[in-house]
Amino acid sequence: MKTVVIGSGSWGTGLAQVLCDNKKDVIIYGNCESEINDIEQNHRNSKFFDDVEINPELHATMDINVVKDADMIVLSVPTIAIESVCRQINPLIKEKTIIVNASKGFHPETFERMSCVIRNNISEEKLSSVVSLIGPSHAEEVVIRMLTTICAVSLNEEDAKTVQQEFSNNYLRVYTGTDEIGSEVGVALKNAIAVASGVLYGLGYGDNTRAALITRGLMEMTRFGIAMGGKQETFMGLTGMGDLIVTCTSKHSRNFQAGYEIGKADDAQIFWDTNTKTVEGVRTAKAVHELAAKMNIEMPIITQIYEVLYEGKKPSESAVDLMMRDLKSEMNL
Repeated sequence: MKTVVIGSGSWGTGLAQVLCDNKKDVIIYGNCESEINDIEQNHRNSKFFDDVEINPELHATMDINVVKDADMIVLSVPTIAIESVCRQINPLIKEKTIIVNASKGFHPETFERMSCVIRNNISEEKLSSVVSLIGPSHAEEVVIRMLTTICAVSLNEEDAKTVQQEFSNNYLRVYTGTDEIGSEVGVALKNAIAVASGVLYGLGYGDNTRAALITRGLMEMTRFGIAMGGKQETFMGLTGMGDLIVTCTSKHSRNFQAGYEIGKADDAQIFWDTNTKTVEGVRTAKAVHELAAKMNIEMPIITQIYEVLYEGKKPSESAVDLMMRDLKSEMNL
């Protein structure tokens, strides 16, 4: 099976190295010449991984035509680029291909999940299925082969099992799942909750506060996910609670880091003025806030982080407002 990983960033490199370690036929496609040359010539991706040496058998190219004979294509690009990438590769694909989604978020305008975006932009006769390879994972740890578990989630169980077999090894364990809606909602929404977690840490709050935020954030994720058509039990697993924990607590999380800077300044303007990285939680907060309003779903944490990011509200005021909401039973979904 030939696999092309589209995206020479941190996660694309990490996933491609997994396949390379597994002795699979894999190549990275990217449009950044310095990253491609670094992988090809130096066996590194220094922009993302400092001094980490990657598998010397891993190759990379800037020729998009490599997708023509691929059996599996992994999309490891920001959510905002998924649609355009699919439109670019669709004319090149010759046979039915498994498209693996590794992005976590919603379409910035239509608010569709990534699997829907892919299906809308890859011709039916060229698409075997969409499999989302998602869960609690930071590329910085996978690339140095730290033990990690994620999920291959698809409506096509056989293709999910194929992806599971291709990627699983002694440091990456892949489970399969079929709740596409719940899983994709969970891994997207946790990014926005992680921004809020970073904000609270930046404001100087401690472990009690973070535990409360994660727990209540999980409740919001579950409430929203069920309303969208997901299953409640999904949010107790890797694509729910698992991904929420790692993103809300890790130094590797861009969402947490962005929130931390906002909290430290008690102002989101610093983010808008200085950020140069992809922070999916910022776009997700806007998408979920607008969707929840249309569907009349109560999302107090998302509401507050939206107001901080887009309406200029002080994070310190949002924290107090969350604490002073009307009292209620904990288990109210």
